Amino acid sequence: MSSSALLIDALKRQLKQRGITYATLARQIDMSEASVKRLFAERSFSLARLEQVLGVLGMDFVELAHAAADAPQLIAQLTYAQEEELIGDIRLLIVAVAALNEVPLERIVATYRITEAEAVQCLLRLDRIGFLVLKPNNRVKLLVARTFGWIPDGPIQNWFRREAYGDYLDAHFDGQGELLRLVSVMLSPASSRALLERLRQVADEFARQHQDDARLPYEERHAVTFLLAARPWMPRAFGELLR
Repeated sequence: MSSSALLIDALKRQLKQRGITYATLARQIDMSEASVKRLFAERSFSLARLEQVLGVLGMDFVELAHAAADAPQLIAQLTYAQEEELIGDIRLLIVAVAALNEVPLERIVATYRITEAEAVQCLLRLDRIGFLVLKPNNRVKLLVARTFGWIPDGPIQNWFRREAYGDYLDAHFDGQGELLRLVSVMLSPASSRALLERLRQVADEFARQHQDDARLPYEERHAVTFLLAARPWMPRAFGELLR
């Protein structure tokens, strides 16, 4: 994660710890709530605006930098053994995905053919393998980032390739909340690196938006899955005509 992203995440944690909502912050810095949300989503803070927010928090930039440095770093990639365990039990995988999405235990039981006892056992297994920490009243603290990377050609990637590729893409992508774009361009190596970095940032922004919306009631949220991919590629039919 970039330094700016770490600082903005630290800023959001400080607001949450003080019970300052975006609406409250907006009033104190003379902005609309929508504009404040956009600031955090796009990380488009000017120094003047950042100083305003820090003033509301009663902090200075040095204190914010220390708060960012002291934040616990989430696991960016699972081990091969962790991936294997997740993929080896579909109930465990469902509970892991639910934990990533902050779905309450009772909702898991109501939605899937999983008993409360089975769900708790899955949470205990996830705690044991270092995916999360199971706290009292079946609350969880994630130890992995929501955008953790899959091991190339590892258990999760192979499972997704086998089970989900066809099912996910077998749609018209013309419904509400759906979008499909295939963009083929020719770029320099430097531009390709910039593109990949931007895609990583989009994934991080997506995860941060999930965190913001986690405050909403469960009924006001719905599952959205998007797939980011980029690689040198030519349709097979094109390749068959190469000289």
